[in-house]
Amino acid sequence: MARKKPARELRWMRLDNAAKIFPAAMRKNWNNAYRISFSFRDPIDPEKLQEAVNVVVLRFPSVDVHLGHSMFWHYLEENAEPPVIREDASQPLLLMTEKETRECAIRILYYRNRFAVEFFHAVTDGTGGLTFAKTLAAEYVRRRYLVDVPAENGILDLNETPSEDEFEDSFIRYAGKVSAPRDPLRVYRPRGVLEPDLFLHQTCGTLDSRAVLDKAHSYGTTVTNYFAAILAWSLLELQSQAEPRISRQKDVKVQIPVNLRAKFPSRTMRNFVAVVNVGIDPRMGEWTLEEVIHTIHYQAELGETPKNLQAIFTPNVNGERNPLIKAVPRFMKDMILRTIFDLVGERVSSICLSNLGNIRLPDSMQPYVERIEFILSPPSKTPYNCSISSWDGTLFCNLVRNTQSSEFERIFFTNLVKEGLHVRIESNDRNTAGDTPTSQKGS
Repeated sequence: MARKKPARELRWMRLDNAAKIFPAAMRKNWNNAYRISFSFRDPIDPEKLQEAVNVVVLRFPSVDVHLGHSMFWHYLEENAEPPVIREDASQPLLLMTEKETRECAIRILYYRNRFAVEFFHAVTDGTGGLTFAKTLAAEYVRRRYLVDVPAENGILDLNETPSEDEFEDSFIRYAGKVSAPRDPLRVYRPRGVLEPDLFLHQTCGTLDSRAVLDKAHSYGTTVTNYFAAILAWSLLELQSQAEPRISRQKDVKVQIPVNLRAKFPSRTMRNFVAVVNVGIDPRMGEWTLEEVIHTIHYQAELGETPKNLQAIFTPNVNGERNPLIKAVPRFMKDMILRTIFDLVGERVSSICLSNLGNIRLPDSMQPYVERIEFILSPPSKTPYNCSISSWDGTLFCNLVRNTQSSEFERIFFTNLVKEGLHVRIESNDRNTAGDTPTSQKGS
């Protein structure tokens, strides 16, 4: 369908340095996407939600975009019309096809009392996505409940003109001179029987935020590092079931995305994260949970220093700056980037853990919002991803998988219960493997 001639000049943007890999790595049955959802205490009013979308996207010309293609690079171009909201699917993160990204690279969905925004990762990272979703939620509350919601706590002012800083590729700005070596590839990667219809199983554990924080502090670490350790500990158990011989076991690695805005001053709405891999080598002998937590804590502390993070993303920037690479046609760049992604990108970790942190909203929104969740699509080569968000005293821990067995979820949440944490489980599982109930509660 031909696009309407826009009534105003539309902005187009080169992909930021991190985003370049995502169009190249897309497959017919997979792409890299994530979802942020707001649940309200009342049913969604679709008319008010669409009205809110229509005005909010004008403030986010770098988010309401579609994927374009030139001879040498992919790019993002602002959409002439706002996205049309639609009812949510029967599962989160239904495959976003290449054809769909060429029309619009985000989705805005609703179901009962919830709306969700799903982002193709080339558009922005979790921080940028949360800013957009919070601003949309604020405008929806203004229109639905006729209350004043101030532009604070990460909500942008709709009357403000977008700053040029929001369009910056901050990787280029902060790239250094030293490149970190690549992580080793000898990493345990769980396997499983894929769902033939691409169904994604979502299992959400809800916990008391204060109890989790106190537990992490009792070990002298952060909530993110604590969950990374529980994930590694659980993967170690899962690997032992498949390969009891310790000498044949591989490193268990958890990939932690780090928001670089906290390390390097930036107001960009584009991608600006680097990933740090932490974990343990089971061949070193028997590990206690406390040893795993302390090991991962110190690895993360070292890995998340500004100099180390800069050295992690600098090699990718250097590759982009290479004049020989610039002259290569896009289809060849895609082949090269996809090969690198397949050989290196996902082979250095067993699972990804992304934590949006403790989300805050203006007081005037508090009475209307019930929960805020964050979900990652699983990688292309391993079954699981884990994401965390906290809101109003509750921590939501989402495990998503594309395989049939729920054994890892059972191990992971059982280990949290063994730590003395109360966990309530919600799942959309279809009981394919016959071992995961729709809802259960651990204590």
